[in-house]
Amino acid sequence: MKVHHLNCATFRPPLVAGGLVAHCLLIESDQGLVLVDTGFGMNEVTNPKGTIDPMSRKLLRPVLDITETAISHVEKRGYTADDVRHVLVTHLDLDHAGGLRDFPKATVHVLDAELEAAVNAKGTKEKARYPKAQRDGVNFRTHKAEGESWFGFEAVKDVDGLPDDILMVPLIGHTRGHTGIAVRSDGGWLLHAGDAYFYRGEIETPPSNIFALKLTARQTETIREQRLSNVERLKELKQSGEAEVFCAHDPVELARLA
Repeated sequence: MKVHHLNCATFRPPLVAGGLVAHCLLIESDQGLVLVDTGFGMNEVTNPKGTIDPMSRKLLRPVLDITETAISHVEKRGYTADDVRHVLVTHLDLDHAGGLRDFPKATVHVLDAELEAAVNAKGTKEKARYPKAQRDGVNFRTHKAEGESWFGFEAVKDVDGLPDDILMVPLIGHTRGHTGIAVRSDGGWLLHAGDAYFYRGEIETPPSNIFALKLTARQTETIREQRLSNVERLKELKQSGEAEVFCAHDPVELARLA
């Protein structure tokens, strides 16, 4: 399988030098194209007020460049939206799943707890996190967090209809159904850890962080104990050298892999 590392949204939040990205994957497989996360979609770029809540626009300061959308990356490589057969989402926050509507024929794979949290969102904060509009017309296929052990992570499973070299690795904590996506490429295993952490220093030794991102992680986490436990396991995996671990928003990680 050939794996492309894409930036599907750029953000310029205050106090974060260098900004943030939306690190997504485009996989060319025998079963067609597979996306891991989508970043913002055409709807967010052309009508940000329609789905991005005012507070997120103020704090994240998204650039909203149409050439960064996943569909633009796909078309730039000579494909069409219909060529994307599957999308695996780490979770359903808008900056990870806003582009789902751009691929109406794709099957979207998500943990059942995540879709349940999105559908049953309560209160202003949760509803802003999971705008209903982003799920309109999307063909979801839910999966339970159960399966085998993989490099110390439990309940890991492959996905029916996809190569065995693509796995869902539950990393609960940031959201109730947050999952990493592991892909075995020609160069070895990759693990897209989504928002399990926000800054590369969190899984380095000794660890380091940026105050604004540490605060963001705290404010957006759902189950703190599990999130912190997963960060420790990701650190161990990175140190072992068994897989290339990266998160969704660190621009240095993206530059290294792209």
